[in-house]
Amino acid sequence: MTGNCSFEHVDKLMKHLELVIYVPIFLLGLVCNFGALYVFCCSLSKWTETTIYMTSLALIDLVLLFPLPFKMHAANHLWPAHLQPLCSVLESLYFFGIYGSIYTIMSIAVDRWLAICHPFKAKQRRSRKKALGICVSVWALVLIVVSTTISSFRTGGVAEFHCFHSFSTQGWRPVVIICVQVFGFLLPAMVLVFCSVKLIRTLQQSGRQSPQSQAYVKYIYSSMCAFLLPLTPCHLAILLQFMVHQEVIQDCGAQAHISLFIQLSLCLSNVTCCLDALCYYFITLEVKIAKNTFRLSTVGLRRPTCSTSEV
Repeated sequence: MTGNCSFEHVDKLMKHLELVIYVPIFLLGLVCNFGALYVFCCSLSKWTETTIYMTSLALIDLVLLFPLPFKMHAANHLWPAHLQPLCSVLESLYFFGIYGSIYTIMSIAVDRWLAICHPFKAKQRRSRKKALGICVSVWALVLIVVSTTISSFRTGGVAEFHCFHSFSTQGWRPVVIICVQVFGFLLPAMVLVFCSVKLIRTLQQSGRQSPQSQAYVKYIYSSMCAFLLPLTPCHLAILLQFMVHQEVIQDCGAQAHISLFIQLSLCLSNVTCCLDALCYYFITLEVKIAKNTFRLSTVGLRRPTCSTSEV
């Protein structure tokens, strides 16, 4: 794939950058997510669909944080061959955390869109039991897909290896990359953007430009950016690295830049563990908005709000 290209300078640079990036993310992520779980489990008197989704997201973020110390160690040390099963488990947990959070955030966006844009339908279609079922389904589906896929990323017969690095050619098969790009990122991102745009239109067309509504619109923009800004570059980098493996990109300089880009963007994508905390801070705001949902919807009966004809 890389021929005689050498990436030693890239690997040496990333050894230092990973520590600078991962240590703050790990510490801040632990504080934010354990704090969120304490609030949801001990402070709130009543569980809602939103708090169930957010609890699931906090747990998934903690699963993503768990392999980070091992990832930092693996960046600077070769692991013996007998640790390959442990490495596969850690890699599975890591990618489960990434894509589990993506699908949970997508589920939150759909639930929020249904509650505010279609409040009367939401009375029949939303419930705590359904929210819990969706969260369990996301956990099960992503865990099964990730674990069965990651198991083929390592080849035997090596004395030492870099965990979280140097995947086999099985990990760069076209079918794997297409599924990662389409079902792992593009589809959830499109759903999130669609629901966010509809929510913003509904709040702006409701005729109630209250401070709560304006703050909620800012929150929607913030949560959409918190999803797209960290995750878009790393999936673009995966696509470029796939083109390197397919020998579409053969220039050594370009390959070195792509190697740095994919490692750096994957590191920075973990900041979602901390950015998800933005959702936690606005939980009380969403509860207040939900109480006014029916008043917003009565205005919506007299003027257009969310409908598929607007798309």
